[in-house]
Amino acid sequence: MENTALVVGANGVIASNLIKHLRTLGNWNIIGLSRRGGQDQERLSYIRVDLLDSLECKNVLSNLSHVTHIFYAAFKDMPTWAELVQPNLDMLINVVEAIEPVATNLHHISLMQGYKVYGAHLGPFKTPAKETDAGHMPPEFNVDQQEFLERKQQGKKWSWSAIRPSVVAGTALGNPMNLISVIAVYAAISKELRIPLRFPGKPGAYDKLMEMTDADLLAKATVWAATEIQCANQAFNISNGDLFRWNELWPKIAAYFGLQFAPPLHMSLQTVMADKELLWTEMSIKYGLKSTYGALSSWPFGDAVFSWDYDFFADGTKARRFGFHEFIDTEKMFYSHFDEMKANKIIP
Repeated sequence: MENTALVVGANGVIASNLIKHLRTLGNWNIIGLSRRGGQDQERLSYIRVDLLDSLECKNVLSNLSHVTHIFYAAFKDMPTWAELVQPNLDMLINVVEAIEPVATNLHHISLMQGYKVYGAHLGPFKTPAKETDAGHMPPEFNVDQQEFLERKQQGKKWSWSAIRPSVVAGTALGNPMNLISVIAVYAAISKELRIPLRFPGKPGAYDKLMEMTDADLLAKATVWAATEIQCANQAFNISNGDLFRWNELWPKIAAYFGLQFAPPLHMSLQTVMADKELLWTEMSIKYGLKSTYGALSSWPFGDAVFSWDYDFFADGTKARRFGFHEFIDTEKMFYSHFDEMKANKIIP
């Protein structure tokens, strides 16, 4: 059966890996939706659209009657949590309101969420977090988006799913939430400066339990949930399947990069990395790198992750009970992504 996927937010680390996975399956035609567009390939085309403009969405997307699945992974960053709600809710509404009336064979809408649903960004939260956990005081756009889909789906033949990954690990550039590139660039610059690799986060974060979600694993889980009948109208936590502590993993990351390891030192990456663009330009010439400093990583995101001085993990057994059994070793995942960044001349 031929399916047509509309992947919204197509250039992010989550969506780009989803597109890559869909292309391996053979029975998907893919349309990538973003403001930047992309390079068309076999079974893959891109559309540029401003998702915040409802009229533009309807005009540009009105001919997409063949869409069978919407994979929504767009995100609009804003200065405060409250300000996140309206634009992120509006973008989802604009896509659904434009596609649903014309796509008569629409089967499923997949919504990408995260542990913010559990209040993980606010402070210590119940772990392991479960899909059935009680909600928390708003604002929270992930919750508003899901509630919109729940209301919209009533009486319709299509279904929805909500996918909740932990910190997502991938190698796509230009994404504000990419911990792999944060660590890789921080390590590369440390090596160039001949200084040891220090964990920069809060002291209490160094020994807490963490988990991550590989972008390729997430892509497989997302398509699985969107195409299995038993997953209709369900939310799923998706993670690699193992836990780690930075105090064990960080020295191994230092060893991977051929760096000495030194005790943690709490510092703001946003502050200490602010003046490193000239150094990176020199490194790019020296090592033949193909990446510009501004597109590599988001230091505020790194600061946020490394500030979690509380356990950060969820219960992933629901997905396994429903039939998704894939997992990945997190330590090996780090090395694999670092290898890929080196091979692509993103880091030395």
